Amino acid sequence: MATDYFADDPRTNLERMLAGDLYIADDPEIARRQQRAVRLAARYQTAHAEDPDNAQGILAELLGALGEQAYVRPPLFVDYGSNITIGARTFVNFNLTALDVATITIGEDCQIGPNVQLLTPTHPLEPQPRRDKLEAARPITIGNNVWLGGGVIVLPGVSIGDDSVIGAGSVVTKDLPAGVVAVGSPARVVRTL
Repeated sequence: MATDYFADDPRTNLERMLAGDLYIADDPEIARRQQRAVRLAARYQTAHAEDPDNAQGILAELLGALGEQAYVRPPLFVDYGSNITIGARTFVNFNLTALDVATITIGEDCQIGPNVQLLTPTHPLEPQPRRDKLEAARPITIGNNVWLGGGVIVLPGVSIGDDSVIGAGSVVTKDLPAGVVAVGSPARVVRTL
């Protein structure tokens, strides 16, 4: 017999998702929002190949907020796009995967290397709820003037302080302060700037 995890919760799965609570991604509005993101990301990639300057309007439509002179090299992979803010003058290289079930905030003047992953989703550790497709998410915050080297992975709920540098291939599992260099898996502070 299947467990009714939400018997006393009248909210939709979308409402639970937006609140950061456990939900199941079978909500028609969730599917609609995901499909919108797929369409806009594909349009952005195509438009960028033909006319990069005019592609910015599509990117601005996809994202929650896009700062002045921010630049994102496609392809870009997102769950929704609308939960992502990219600050002014930030440069994002190829293949950013930003799973924005929760908010992802990228500050101003950042450098985001190729193949970076910003992953907000979480899943239960217990086998049965995970088998039943429960998930949640925790926000990610990247401060101003942060450099994420190629292939960096940032896990759910992590904040990285202003002016920090994260070495290529690092996995950031916990908050990092401002003005540090961190490397490894898990990323550890190796130097103060």
